[in-house]
Amino acid sequence: MVDVKDKVFKICNLLEDKKAFDIKVLYIGELTTIADYFIIATGSSDTHVKALTDEIEKKLCEEGIFVDHIEGYASGKWVLMDYGDVVVHIFQEEERAFYNLERLWADAKEIVLDNLV
Repeated sequence: MVDVKDKVFKICNLLEDKKAFDIKVLYIGELTTIADYFIIATGSSDTHVKALTDEIEKKLCEEGIFVDHIEGYASGKWVLMDYGDVVVHIFQEEERAFYNLERLWADAKEIVLDNLV
């Protein structure tokens, strides 16, 4: 069983390695029961968003961590990956600005990765 903080760290590293930008981690565990963490990142195109999604799914699967559900993959505008305690949101820039999850979840604590481990 992988610790939730290790899972967040792995996902963020994979996003960084694949050149996602504006990666944010929000701790939402005190605000809702849907997850403990949101990871929000931006890709440069639908192809990039899909590549980021594929990389996370593949690499975590290799470690025995399986995604519960993926939404939005076909369009590549906003992909949601549900890992139970961690939900990953990968946006194109326009969709991220429009939905503005950071504002919607403004009461969540933003986590600096160095403080996570």
